[in-house]
Amino acid sequence: MFITFEGLDFSGKTTQAERAVEKLRRLVIVEGMPHLVHFLREPGGTRISERIREILLDKTNLEMAELTELLLFSASRAQVVQQVIRPALQRGDTVVCDRYCDSTTAYQGYGRQVDLGMIQAVNAAATGGTMPDLTIIVDIPVEEISRRKDLAGIPFDRMESAGRAFYERVRLGYCALAAAEPGRVVTVDGTGSIEAIEQEVWKHIERIGDTHQRKRKLTP
Repeated sequence: MFITFEGLDFSGKTTQAERAVEKLRRLVIVEGMPHLVHFLREPGGTRISERIREILLDKTNLEMAELTELLLFSASRAQVVQQVIRPALQRGDTVVCDRYCDSTTAYQGYGRQVDLGMIQAVNAAATGGTMPDLTIIVDIPVEEISRRKDLAGIPFDRMESAGRAFYERVRLGYCALAAAEPGRVVTVDGTGSIEAIEQEVWKHIERIGDTHQRKRKLTP
């Protein structure tokens, strides 16, 4: 089973992904063998992908061209898909990823306004057709980003410094993805309590687990 978490920066998606992984790792064993749950972040997840992440988030790289940004994110993804995600899924493991190709559609396609046809082609090449069974978008209003950032007391990285109009377009992009693929992409309200969001997220994970007739019992 392949599950991805998406959303604006500071939406709480990482917290929810971590909590989902904790629950999944407490599942009963499958056919006498421990069932592995892999937790990855994008960009990242391999040595090469983590190096690319450093370049993408470095605030000194403000001259980075939009196409360069798109290709770097996709290069990182291609590496982690080939090296980690696809082999894990072939073994029957579960993979949970904090961001995946939908981030590229939302951020580079809608946010940076790169041609969506190009985005689709690059995403297809980078993933090699390896797509999530379930994508959970944790949705928050754009103004929540700055409020939560201020509360955390940490500076914006290069991507987070793009401005409000950019993030409004990104949020619209996520809405468009959810509308286009309702069987795969679901949206949860990220403004509630962590516990309430977690319960909603788990309902969707249980549903997709039942749909794929998993041989394990999904229990918190």
